[in-house]
Amino acid sequence: MGNGGAPKRALFDSRFPILHLPTARCWAPSWRFWVISFAVRHATPFETTIVQYALWAPLTAFAAALWIIWWLARSRYASIAVDHPGPRSLHDSPMPRLGGLGLHAGVLLAVFVIRPDLPPAIWAGFGLLLAVSWLEDARGVGVVWRFAAHLIAAGFFAYSAVPGAHGALVAAVATLAIAWMTNLYNFMDGSDGLAGGAAVIGFTFYGIAAWFGGSMEFALVNFSIAAAAGAFLCFNYPPARVFMGDAGAVPLGYLAGAMGAIGWVQNDWRWWFAPLVFSPLIADTSVTLARRLFRLERVWEAHHDHYYQRQIRLGWSHEKTALAEYALMLASGLLALALLPVAPPLQLLVLAGAAAGYLALAAVLERHWRASGRERAP
Repeated sequence: MGNGGAPKRALFDSRFPILHLPTARCWAPSWRFWVISFAVRHATPFETTIVQYALWAPLTAFAAALWIIWWLARSRYASIAVDHPGPRSLHDSPMPRLGGLGLHAGVLLAVFVIRPDLPPAIWAGFGLLLAVSWLEDARGVGVVWRFAAHLIAAGFFAYSAVPGAHGALVAAVATLAIAWMTNLYNFMDGSDGLAGGAAVIGFTFYGIAAWFGGSMEFALVNFSIAAAAGAFLCFNYPPARVFMGDAGAVPLGYLAGAMGAIGWVQNDWRWWFAPLVFSPLIADTSVTLARRLFRLERVWEAHHDHYYQRQIRLGWSHEKTALAEYALMLASGLLALALLPVAPPLQLLVLAGAAAGYLALAAVLERHWRASGRERAP
């Protein structure tokens, strides 16, 4: 039917079927009705679809993840993967670590709703890491096989998603960066509320930048990941009742790296945006790795020598540690957004200043640790 023959009521209902205006009684339209009516009449079908997705996809991810985590934690399956306290643990009671499965179930359901145009390789790598990490949670997988899976997933995605115009060297660098992000996220999942809250904040900033860049579907995927992580945080915020497990942390770190690369390829942000957003996690893990390499330690073995772990061992609560990490994540994300429209020379200057700030913070924390008189973790 042409535009002239379509009645206004039919047009309104066809665009927003969930809204039904009362017509059987006298009804005085409010200012909200006129604003909504104007927006609907002048919206394109694509814009209307985006509005509907924006309302439902993150909410779907949150609700699905919340219910599945709640069910898993109370079901007999909770005993399949349990984190038992050990000499390098920061908790003192057994804890189910199935929360990551519910988180990613919510993410996948939202992706099914959005149906974004993303490289298929991202989901192949995601599936591989989810399977290997779940086996690690349930039965244990050798460290060599785990790292091999991380490199395979990162490499397959990088060489599939990074255009050939950037060259093989850029794809190799992207492979190492994504594999490192995959690992470090798992390293940082050792304190209540830390990794889940970082995901909420980090992927929210991804979504905001993508939305400003015009990549609406990509933005919604990131908002949905943040929403699913928020559902997990409902159970993991101190005191935690459920842990994320490798099946949660490893694929989540992979998504942080892969989504960062996609945003760069799509010109939603520059190469430094994603590392700056997640810089609190990257700085802690990278400096800790460098420190342990300098001392010729076995870096592949478990330890509790991260800065966030040290703060807890010095008397900070899990909640205080998580809130401090949230503050750093918020500051980093806001700085990353503020730098996007700035000239490149000033961007590099500010990035150098941020790196210097993290090194200064590490020096202060190191001094406090040594002053405490505690022995370094074996």
